[in-house]
Formats: sequence, C-alpha cells, structure tokens
Amino acid sequence: MKMSSLKKTSMLALLIMLLSQTIFAQAVKPERTSPATVAKGAINGAAVTISYSSPAVKGRKIWGELVPYDKTWRAGANEATIFETDKPLKIRGQSLPAGKYSLYAVPGEKSWKIIFNSETGQWGIKRGGETTADPAKNVLTVMAKPMKSASFNERLTYVISKSGFELLWENLAVPVNFK
Repeated sequence: MKMSSLKKTSMLALLIMLLSQTIFAQAVKPERTSPATVAKGAINGAAVTISYSSPAVKGRKIWGELVPYDKTWRAGANEATIFETDKPLKIRGQSLPAGKYSLYAVPGEKSWKIIFNSETGQWGIKRGGETTADPAKNVLTVMAKPMKSASFNERLTYVISKSGFELLWENLAVPVNFK
C-alpha cells in the first residue's frame, strides 16, 4: 500500500516538473533576427522616439529588391515602425501633432515618400507581403531625397538630430528634415 502511494506521489511530481518546463519554455521568446531597437533624441525641442526592428543586409540587395521601389514599406522589420513626439512638429510647412504614429516609407530611386500614419500597434505586413498601412489613416506625407551614405550600414539604423532624423541602411541615407 505504501509503495503504491509512493509511486503515485513520484509520478505526480514528475508530471508537474514536465508541465512546468513546458509552460516556462513557452514564456521565453526566441531572439529575433531583426532585433527591436529604439532611437531617442530631440527635434526642434520635442522629445522624439523611433521604435523599430533593425534588419541586417546579410549580403542581400536591399533597395529595389528586398525592399521594392514604389511600394509602401513598414520602414523596418516585424511590427510597423513607431515615431513618437511629445510636442507638435513642422515638416516642410506641414504640422504633425504631438502623438504616436506608424512610420511608413515608399522608397524610390530618386525620391521617397515618408508617411506618418495614426494607426499603431499592427504587424508591419500581411500574409501576402503587402503592408498593413491604411492610407485613410495617413496624417502627414512628406518627400525625402535619398543619398549615398558616408559608410556601409549592415543594420537599419535611425539617427535623430536637432533638425530631423535619418534612415541609414546598406549604402543609403534618407534624411527627413523638420523646420
């Protein structure tokens, strides 16, 4: 009788250990190949944060292939890139109210559209590969001129300065100046 009770207790303890390992294993997220990154700074006195996932070049052709020209792109990897400002900003004479926006881009060989969209929190693309951007929720669209970057950038990087921000990736720099 004691042996049967001991076996039951041992089996129950073993079962609990196996279940707890399974539960804890589910809680650990695998490391992403495009890690979450945050750029912080001030633009014309406003505190600005750009939260994005930073993909790597990994020997691929980025512009015109991995990121196609003339199609809306989430301006990063994974979730849509988030641009947040604590004060209103002026971009080329247009007003961007204080708030949180998804940042999208439409890359082109000679010019880019930079889009601030009021919907946030969505994954960056749908199953078919098209973006999740809803054009009806675009708050502001400005044009930017891409240029060759000063150096090669393996990972997508955003740099915030007092006059705006710059997207850097591969051999390209896309400055977005605020005035």
